Amino acid sequence: MPIPLALIASGSTVIVESHEAGSERFLAAASKILDRIPPNSSRLSYAFEEWLFHYVSEEGFVYLCVADGEGGRRLPFAFLSEVQKQFLAQSSQAQLQDPTVADFSSFHAVLNALRQRFSNAPQSDPVKAAQAELGAVKDIMTQNVEQILSRGERIELLMDRTGEAANQSLAFRRRAKDLRRSMWWKNTKVTAMAAFCAIVFVLLMYSYFS
Repeated sequence: MPIPLALIASGSTVIVESHEAGSERFLAAASKILDRIPPNSSRLSYAFEEWLFHYVSEEGFVYLCVADGEGGRRLPFAFLSEVQKQFLAQSSQAQLQDPTVADFSSFHAVLNALRQRFSNAPQSDPVKAAQAELGAVKDIMTQNVEQILSRGERIELLMDRTGEAANQSLAFRRRAKDLRRSMWWKNTKVTAMAAFCAIVFVLLMYSYFS
């Protein structure tokens, strides 16, 4: 199952990242997801087109990857578990305590190798051992990327829709007012014509019998 993008972040700051050529478009969506991940430990999957963004957030670090949505979630979370284990094992305490200024470039090769290994892993691969440890992954929630819009963005969208509805309502009221005015003039003309005909008829009858 292809894993075109994998990264590790401290909060919302990416400290090491690996991706396939042509997968740069996932970086913008990943950045939005990182900005909205709560500080508490969590695991979540976000749907984006035919892809899924999976992440594990623990102790201030976020381990995130993109995988084919049809491939399920057990393998991606097994991958993230292995990334987390090797990252913590190979990083010094000084690096982990101040990750935003530490140099994690040496882990890029490890992350890239893991990404390729899990992307091409057959079912008989030792990866199955890691998969077995993640049976609870089936309970991880999946959300749509559109749901990560901030409250301000949703309010702005709501205001746009409310304004559009108000404009449509105003246009409808104007059309109704114009229609009422047109009908009033039409009724007035008919009434005036009927009154004129009645007067002419009375005058003719008066002149005939006088």
